[in-house]
Amino acid sequence: MKCPFCGHADDRVLDTRVQKDGSIRRRRECLECKARFSTVETIMLAFPFIIKKDGRREPFSKEKILKGLQAACQKRPVSLTQIDGVVERIASWVINRGESEISSRLIGKKVMAELKQLDDVAYIRFASVYRTFKDVQEFVETLEDAELLDFVDASNPQLSLTVMNPLESEKSPNHEIDSKTPGPRNRPPNSFPN
Repeated sequence: MKCPFCGHADDRVLDTRVQKDGSIRRRRECLECKARFSTVETIMLAFPFIIKKDGRREPFSKEKILKGLQAACQKRPVSLTQIDGVVERIASWVINRGESEISSRLIGKKVMAELKQLDDVAYIRFASVYRTFKDVQEFVETLEDAELLDFVDASNPQLSLTVMNPLESEKSPNHEIDSKTPGPRNRPPNSFPN
């Protein structure tokens, strides 16, 4: 390590501390000019390349995932700490796969699975932007995507997003209509002329 003051190559380590992010901070003293300086050591991880939909390849970027998650969670009760945790889990998942290349589609599914556990509205926002839908039915099918089950932790169940048949909802005990109050079926006819 060269001294930043005199350029001498020899120094001694005075103090070593492990930081919260896992990096190591070392306080050093130059043996020539006796100046003190600090260095930080971090692990250099080799992330795989991402294969985009059009076939292009680009390096994995935690910042791009963070931006996408922040946009999806905007004005939602999700803290920055939770979002950072999701980014770190996705980054660890990508590295632990041990592949040199990974599809952006697969990373998108992992992000959607993480968002589904974190916040339903953020999940729907991300899914609607991430995929292009032809109709509402395709959107509903995507929300109930069975492939996401491979990415989701089973210990955190979510409610179903499927549409209930209106006739079944009237029979359901939770959706009973009081006969004394006007409802959709027993509303009095409009007495005002058009």
